[in-house]
Amino acid sequence: MAQAAKAKSGTDGKAKRDAVQVVAVNNKAYHDYLIRDTVEAGLVLTGSEIKSVRAGKVQLREAYAKAEKGELWLHNMHIAPYEPGDRWTPQTANRQRKLLLHRTEINELDRQTRSKGLTLVPVRLYIARDRAKIELAVAQGKKIYDKRQAMAEKEATRDIERAVRARTR
Repeated sequence: MAQAAKAKSGTDGKAKRDAVQVVAVNNKAYHDYLIRDTVEAGLVLTGSEIKSVRAGKVQLREAYAKAEKGELWLHNMHIAPYEPGDRWTPQTANRQRKLLLHRTEINELDRQTRSKGLTLVPVRLYIARDRAKIELAVAQGKKIYDKRQAMAEKEATRDIERAVRARTR
């Protein structure tokens, strides 16, 4: 009888399971790098780490990814230790974490980062279908004058929007 009520209302929990929960965004990456392409990768975490991720205790600011021996590893991503967790298991906040991608994708990313001087930067961390996923960007570092030019363009568009709003009032 309860299943019939669920079927009529359409709330079987699938929509909740398929929802994407964004945990962390690396805004500094958009400022410091020119984003060329993005790729989604799975993230290998321990039990207490995934609980901290779900709580939003993650920093992506200084993180980067690197291919080593045919595997892709994420360095310097800070996940705060889960407080109610087991006190006997050591929790290291900045340990290397393995990224899950297909072999061909890893080889292509490794080739791009070696030959063209590009780097792999995490852009956002999210939970989709009860799994931690990270969006990596193939990025090229901006020069100082590029950053200044981008800031000037942003300021110009803000001024134009302010003028349009003031005029329509």
